Parts: sequence; structure tokens; C-alpha cells
Amino acid sequence: MEMLDPDLLKTFLAFVDAGSLAKAASTVGRTPSAVTAQMQRLEEIVGEPLLIPQGRGRGLTPAGEDLVGHARRILAVHTEAWLALKGARAGGRIAIGTTQDFADHGLPDLLRAFAASHPRVRIELRVGRSLELGAALQAGQIDLAIIMRHAPSPDETAVISEPMLWLCSEKGLAARSEAVPLALLDPYCGFREAALNALDAAGRRYRIAAGSASLAGLRAAVDAGIALTPRTRRFAHSGILEAPADLDLPPLPMADFAIRIGREAPRPARDLAELLGDGLTLPS
Repeated sequence: MEMLDPDLLKTFLAFVDAGSLAKAASTVGRTPSAVTAQMQRLEEIVGEPLLIPQGRGRGLTPAGEDLVGHARRILAVHTEAWLALKGARAGGRIAIGTTQDFADHGLPDLLRAFAASHPRVRIELRVGRSLELGAALQAGQIDLAIIMRHAPSPDETAVISEPMLWLCSEKGLAARSEAVPLALLDPYCGFREAALNALDAAGRRYRIAAGSASLAGLRAAVDAGIALTPRTRRFAHSGILEAPADLDLPPLPMADFAIRIGREAPRPARDLAELLGDGLTLPS
């Protein structure tokens, strides 16, 4: 009996969560052809087709649907064992910096698992903006940072790519006008630049209806229906969702976030960075 390779299962779940082989390839850092070869190898091990043509893409066969739950449980046990072995003798302190997006969505469950398996490691969390956290990492004030990526950096251990979306209140805009009302973080902000560039390129008029130094300010403005904001789907909860198509907004680029590690970061911080690189991908 051939064993199910965790790497193959990870790629399989990347396809399930992303909805396409191309997106799965981006998630696991492989070429589309390599992902296709991995899926073919997994089908050989299972002995049945897992994917079938569906429209322009592919869907799951009944066997593929059955495998999803097993794959998630296998990888969860794999992660639990890895954490337990890594954390058995680890001690010290890890200072983590993250943007609010990840502090709200994705990071808490992973930190909980890490803390439970590393009881002697003291975790300190700092939430802020990417520019500030990048400077803190360079100064040695934090060991690990999850921040927006503007260019490749030698200290990054993983890159998380997510589509930027136009987001608004689930109740819609309180008032519509020709100029697109925006809620934006104060400069410098990658989301701000992407939104303004997209609107300028499309020839759309806009106005800054709300400016803020924090995501809490943006959330208040968007939730009230005063403005739209460009973020990822991590921001879309508690009454905020993707803007409707009839607003005819221009497409936005991908948002890249890097997990970066400090020069003097202790071994547990490097283990945590590896865990975050595997676990922070947001299902589509």
C-alpha cells in the first residue's frame, strides 16, 4: 500500500480551496505543469480520478470529494506532530509584527496552536502598518513580520498573494455620485496607491471621503456606507462585502504579503515562520 504524501495532499487542498490549478500553483509555489503532475501522481496512488473537466476548469469527482476531509485531517495531524516535536525543548521569546488584516483573520488560530505546543516560548505580538513593522524588523525590535511586499527581500521566507477587492457595506453606499467615494489609509499604503492608479487608468473620478491611520477608521467609514475601500477578503466580514458589479469599478492587482525573519531571530521564530507560510493562505 502506497502512503499519501503530505506534499501531494497540500497541493490537492490548494486546488480545492483556490478553485483552479493555476491558482493552486501560485499558492504552493510551483509551476502549473508541476501541479498537474502532482495531481496525476496522487490519482495513481488513490487509484481513481480525483479531478474532472468542469466548464473551463476542473472540479472534483466523488473520490476527490471524499479525499478532501481525509486530506485535511492528515495534514492537521502532521502539523500537530511537527509542532509538538519542535516545541518540546524550545524556550525564549518571539516578537511578532503583523498587519491588522492577518491579526483579524488567519493568525490567531495558528498562534494558538504554536503556543500550545511551545509552552516555554513567550510570544509578543505587535500590530501595525507595514512600513513601521519593516523598520522594526530591520532594527531588531521584532523577530518576524507579516507585511505588505513591494519588492523581493532576502529575509523573506514566504509570500502570500491575495486579490485586492473593492469592498463596501452590505447595505450599499448611503448615496451614489459620479465620483467614487474612497476610504483610504494615510500615505504610504500599497492599497491606496493601487486604488488610485486603477481609477486614474480607467478615467474614473473619485474623492477621498474618509482618511485614517488605522483599519478601524476605514471599517467605520465603509460600514456606514460613506465610502468604498480596497482590501483583501480578510477585511470582508461583519457587514462588509465585495462591491456589486453595477458600480463598474476597475480591476485591482494582487496584494503580496511577505513573511520576513530578522537576522538574529531564534530558532522557534524560524519554525513559526514556516508554520505561517503554510497556514496563512486564504481559501478562495
